[in-house]
Amino acid sequence: MAMAAADIEAAIIAALPDAQVEITDLAGDGDHYAARVVSAAFTGLPRVRQHQLVYNSLGGRMGGVLHALQLTTAAP
Repeated sequence: MAMAAADIEAAIIAALPDAQVEITDLAGDGDHYAARVVSAAFTGLPRVRQHQLVYNSLGGRMGGVLHALQLTTAAP
């Protein structure tokens, strides 16, 4: 079962309330997405830590209902 783009966005915003999130379905199959996330929470953090914050917001869904997520993060 695939994860809907709106559910990905909601999970990220629940963890990072100030986040601006853009989700793109890369393959049209609901399994391969790209996400651009901008949040003040990323300020001063290395990119790896920024990505960890986003992946943590998705709980255990990465690799399960969410097969692939190409991630771009930035501070405002």
